[in-house]
Amino acid sequence: MASTSDIETTNPGSMWELDQDLDVPMDEEASRLKNMYIEKKFSSVLLLRLAFQSLGVVFGDLGTSPLYVFYNIFPHGVDNDEDVIGALSLIIYTLTLIPLMKYVFVVLRANDNGQGGTFALYSLLCRHAKVSTIPNQHKTDEELTTYSRQTYEENSLAAKVKRWLKGHAYKKNCLLILVLIGTCTAIGDGILTPAISVLSATGGIRVQNPKMSTDVVVIVAVTILIGLFSMQHYGTDKVGWLFAPLVFLWFILIGSVGAFNIHKYNSSVLKAYNPVYIYRFLRRAKSEIWTSLGGVMLSITGTEALFADLCHFPVLAIQIAFTLVVFPCLLLAYTGQAAYIIVHKDHVVDAFYRSIPDTIYWPAFIIATLAAIVASQATISATYSIIKQALALGCFPRVSVVHTSKKFLGQIYIPDINWVLMILCIAVTAGFKNQIQIGNAYGTAVVIVMLVTTFLMVPIMLLVWKSHWILVVTFLVLSLMVEFPYFIACINKVDEGSWVPLAVAITFFIIMYVWHFCTVKQYEFEMHSKVSMAWILGLGPSLGLVRVPGIGFVYTELASGVPHIFSHFITNLPAIHSVVVFVCVKYLPVYTVPVEERFVMKRIGPKNFHMFRCVTRYGYKDIQKKHDDFEKMLLDRLLIFVRLESMMDGYSDSEDFTVSEQKVERSTNALLMSEKAGSNTLCSGSDLSYSSSHDSIVLAKSPLTGNNSLTRYSSQTYGDELEFLNSCKDAGVVHILGNTIVRARRDSGIIKRIVVDHLYAFLRKVCREHSVIFNVPHESLLNVGQIYYI
Repeated sequence: MASTSDIETTNPGSMWELDQDLDVPMDEEASRLKNMYIEKKFSSVLLLRLAFQSLGVVFGDLGTSPLYVFYNIFPHGVDNDEDVIGALSLIIYTLTLIPLMKYVFVVLRANDNGQGGTFALYSLLCRHAKVSTIPNQHKTDEELTTYSRQTYEENSLAAKVKRWLKGHAYKKNCLLILVLIGTCTAIGDGILTPAISVLSATGGIRVQNPKMSTDVVVIVAVTILIGLFSMQHYGTDKVGWLFAPLVFLWFILIGSVGAFNIHKYNSSVLKAYNPVYIYRFLRRAKSEIWTSLGGVMLSITGTEALFADLCHFPVLAIQIAFTLVVFPCLLLAYTGQAAYIIVHKDHVVDAFYRSIPDTIYWPAFIIATLAAIVASQATISATYSIIKQALALGCFPRVSVVHTSKKFLGQIYIPDINWVLMILCIAVTAGFKNQIQIGNAYGTAVVIVMLVTTFLMVPIMLLVWKSHWILVVTFLVLSLMVEFPYFIACINKVDEGSWVPLAVAITFFIIMYVWHFCTVKQYEFEMHSKVSMAWILGLGPSLGLVRVPGIGFVYTELASGVPHIFSHFITNLPAIHSVVVFVCVKYLPVYTVPVEERFVMKRIGPKNFHMFRCVTRYGYKDIQKKHDDFEKMLLDRLLIFVRLESMMDGYSDSEDFTVSEQKVERSTNALLMSEKAGSNTLCSGSDLSYSSSHDSIVLAKSPLTGNNSLTRYSSQTYGDELEFLNSCKDAGVVHILGNTIVRARRDSGIIKRIVVDHLYAFLRKVCREHSVIFNVPHESLLNVGQIYYI
């Protein structure tokens, strides 16, 4: 694949170096602060408030697990008291080792500037080890405020790991596959969490009405699920403030009921805090060991939400909430249920509801149902976020992403995914009708995500934290000792419901990997077939065509070079616009790109060619809002760039000098205020200047020195070009997009032909067009058709 390198020498007599000089990577004229993410300092009161609010967003799924855990551990009933105590001991130490020790105190620290989840870990690795499979990044991207990475000594372990990961393409692909596996199973959580939570909560109706059939419970659960998914487009902005008090009340309820049951029924269950009972339980329950482990696994479902939903709260707030409220309340709830089951062994099916005192039964039922809805909502929102991140990193077809809140950027809604989730969730609920099979499926999805996180944490600890290898090995061994037996237990139940998350994960994995594979191949094709800049210059300022008034925005995936679509356009049409701007929209492995650093502008060729390039950069959390006028932002950046360039012209004493970045940044901010562009974005300028002859190219980087340096430029030249641009703007703006058809080469195998010619073609047909994403007016759109063979 062609790669872009910096210019070290200039030889006007060499056509190759001429092409390199004309297409050098863009340097920004504003300085960028490079800083690691430093968590803000919060006052104690504010920190406690955030910890309280995190209960409603982060812990709903984990908090509703007591509804169904013991039934899944003992689906065939309880034989003796020791089994209950052994199972309780397993729950206690599983909660201690995985949510508390691993996630709260270790994994939460592996955040990407406050963002959590599988893709956040992957973005960290892409920055620190450069393992991205789409090579569209450049060193100027590393100067972003949010682009933080480590440097390593040559012979350090981290440097060796980095070189090993970058050594071969298959290693990058293996890492991507691992990330996609975790992502796809996390999407399965978005289907199974609402199903099991709502079905378990509504199952309490039968406790007071034993003659009621299971179908009635299923109908009630399906009705709630339909209502929940149908209300997603309204968002949670107006009712979100209720979530934290509701979940806090839920934890107080289950903790209080648990303490009451310990005191009332059997306080001897407290001996389960002795881990020796785990050994006794596993030795005694050899025949049912995998069934029991699969049920215990459900006690930590929702643990990934601690990490995935980190973006809303500081790490310390989540740590406080878990250690002071969630963890002790869960221990009391499970211990209380165990005390009740020892006395009422035949009530294990509905142990939670039957252990509630009659006087508070119906209030508890209402709170449980509402808590299940909150838990489902958090998982659904997390699924939207996962899809958005996958889309940004080129791993998912383009879908509509809608903002549901004007206050919070992270609250989004994806209509297509919402209805798919609803259909699958209803199918699971109505198809299985019981907690056992759904629980088996749920546990499988959760444990796979946990294993993926464990494996991704290894390079994170080595490259990002620079941890000693002994600590890394210790973390890996301890995590696998707990998680791998649970994985085996869940996989053994494939025929009892565990096939559901596997089927969902495989389906989404095929979609994601096929889309990403074809996207990479299409990018490689465009890199190899891009047009030589020397050839463009050879055509002269008119490009060998009639230059008609107007501005043409040519969209391309390339951040450097002239795309093949442009040559295809000018060889088939006799005219081109007076001003041509190549627009590249690319996503970087950062959670966000500040608006003032989003646009990077440069000029291509001599000034009389009137050709420019604009690279628009987004992070995986950034979204093109529906009301954003993308065309206006591009035009504003173009005008401001021309003014800044005119300021820098004529200040060079030599071919090699540096721009006084702070002064240019101040001048840019002043221009933004004076232009009143209506946008907070900042264009970055090129420092290439050209003489009238394209055979004489000077790499000019002007040091703006002195207090009056900003006033020394040719106002006549600037005024003429500005007037020319405004007249072209008034003549009309056209957006030129490539309507490409991707086909497999004739010598490709049958599998590749099926994947590219049929599956990828179908995905492209049903996904959104770029023109819709960037709100391009239909009357200003021009599609250029061409076929790519990959």
